[in-house]
This record gives sequence, C-alpha cells and structure tokens, in this order.
Amino acid sequence: MVGVKVKDNESIDRAVNRFKKLVARSRILNEYKDNQQYTKPSKERREALKKSIREQRRRSRNQY
Repeated sequence: MVGVKVKDNESIDRAVNRFKKLVARSRILNEYKDNQQYTKPSKERREALKKSIREQRRRSRNQY
C-alpha cells in the first residue's frame, strides 16, 4: 500500500505530486487495468512475444 506523509511546510500540491509518482513507480494502476478485463492465455503469450521482439530490436539498435 502506497502512502505519503505530508512534511512540515509542504504544500498539498507537492504532496499529491509525490503520491502520484509513488503510484506510478509501484505499477498499481497497471495491475488494476490488467485485472479489468480477462485476456486469454494465448493472447497473453502472443503479446509477450511481440514485446520481446520489440525489446530485442531496440537493444540491437543501441549497441552501436
């Protein structure tokens, strides 16, 4: 669970921004969105394969 304690003399806006960053880093929203819909295992495997191919191409471009 992500939580932010407001420091002394800290504005609420800054605390909210820190909270948003923590939520983004912890990938809570990604997990929530993934659980919104059921995806078939075959589609998950296909998407994972596509992602690995993209990553492999990106890494090969950056080797030079």
